[in-house]
Amino acid sequence: MRQGDPYITAGQAAAALGVSLPTLYSYVSRGMLRSDPVAGKPRVRRYLKEDVTRLIERKEFRKNPAKAAAQGLHWGSPVLDSALTLIHEGRLFYRGVDAIELAQHATLEEVAALLWTDDSSRAGNLFSDQSVQLPLDTGVLFERVPHPGPIERCQLVLPLAAAADLSAYDLRPAAAAKTGAHILRLLSSAVCGCSAPGLIHVALTEAWTLMQKSSAPAFRAALILCADHELNVSAFTARCIASARATPYEVVIGALAALRGSRHGGASEGVEALFREAEETHQHREVLARRLRLFGCLPGFGHPLYPSGDPRAHMLISLAKTTGGGPAVELANSLIHAARALTGEYPNLDFGLVTLARALNLPSGSPIALFALGRTVGWIAHAIEQYADDQLIRPRAHYVGPIPPIS
Repeated sequence: MRQGDPYITAGQAAAALGVSLPTLYSYVSRGMLRSDPVAGKPRVRRYLKEDVTRLIERKEFRKNPAKAAAQGLHWGSPVLDSALTLIHEGRLFYRGVDAIELAQHATLEEVAALLWTDDSSRAGNLFSDQSVQLPLDTGVLFERVPHPGPIERCQLVLPLAAAADLSAYDLRPAAAAKTGAHILRLLSSAVCGCSAPGLIHVALTEAWTLMQKSSAPAFRAALILCADHELNVSAFTARCIASARATPYEVVIGALAALRGSRHGGASEGVEALFREAEETHQHREVLARRLRLFGCLPGFGHPLYPSGDPRAHMLISLAKTTGGGPAVELANSLIHAARALTGEYPNLDFGLVTLARALNLPSGSPIALFALGRTVGWIAHAIEQYADDQLIRPRAHYVGPIPPIS
């Protein structure tokens, strides 16, 4: 098999599993493993590496359930099936379509239709309702919260809108997708601060850059690149909530809370602080070294799933250069060079979002707002998939506390 090929031979699969070829074939006949034909070789079958790995992990789980489950929850083995997003050899795919390619020509609405229904052409029907308005009570709430940012506004409007939308209790796929479209447009309006009909990236362009149409493709790409990323913290939160048969509103409310954490979407605030500190000096290596000494890592750099560099960050930084450019991109490049010298790590999505936001002179809080709007698509997609699975996600804990007296 070629280097990087997702398939292995029957001999390789049998060796990995520690079984004979007849036993391997029995796994296939019993539905435990799938084999695919090889073009031009009718008697030869091939096996997906991921399927073989999953079977190995199932065996390990039976031997030591606690250890296997713990590994699965920490950048380890897959813990549930999903047909939404694949991260493979440094590339990101939405339902088998390269996310970088989608970011070059698709709209967020089309990606939403792709992830929610497996058909991007349904975007027009899903987002046909242009009349979404912010709940009447939100104005009063906004006044009571000192300087609410875009994420705070989203968190305020969701419960009010949920209370008024009884159709959200219909969890069938088509209905949940319609509710998802309503939620996405509602959050877009909350981020923009007013009703935002039309395409979401256009509404953001009008609200944040005073109609600078040249910025619209950058907004569109950023939203799409944030749409989903497999089972990150917020997506897993979304699936857990959906597995309890909560509505899509409640799914997004919970996922949005998880996103704000400093080790998830909230990491962009640390990157923004890094940029502000670096602006005040030309000693960028020293700035990063100080961060490394204090926190043990560099904000905005490194990703376990992209050891050779995050393609989302690469595209966003390129868009920042062509759309806005100027000092923001120069500063970003200097920080990237210094970080590579210190740790060898590449910039990640958070760094890319902050670079783009600074290049376009976007308001404070815009990087995580872009992240939240785009990722809402993924949260809804995971909810729809979990509703269809109809299984409650309820893992067990490995108890390590004091042993009670046994009578």
